[in-house]
Amino acid sequence: MTTDALSRAFAALADPTRRDMVARLSAGDATVSQLAEPYRMTLQAVYKHLRVLEDAGLVSRPKGPQPRPVRLEAEALGLMDTWIERHRRRVEQRYRRLDAVLAEMRGDEHGEDHGGRDRSRSDVAGHPDES
Repeated sequence: MTTDALSRAFAALADPTRRDMVARLSAGDATVSQLAEPYRMTLQAVYKHLRVLEDAGLVSRPKGPQPRPVRLEAEALGLMDTWIERHRRRVEQRYRRLDAVLAEMRGDEHGEDHGGRDRSRSDVAGHPDES
């Protein structure tokens, strides 16, 4: 899936009706009439939504006589998932590094020994707590 195809897939899923159709198709194939049942829209509007999903490679309808089943294309979802997971891992790595820095900072605040040096406040020359 090229960047343009990935962009089309994410753009297609930006619409809540199309996301719902994809969610319903994840349970199994359905005809256009079955997909149209819960929506207050014309069959023509449902076909327009399906055309966007087809152009994005998210669903397919085999050639042949009506009624034709609409099928979810798991491969397109898999490619989107790969893209999302790659970026999720990068973000999680950044957060783990931040957690490590914060943990180190918290340890310093509590006067914990890091590297054999005692960094308690009373050892700092001129500290106001010295009496």
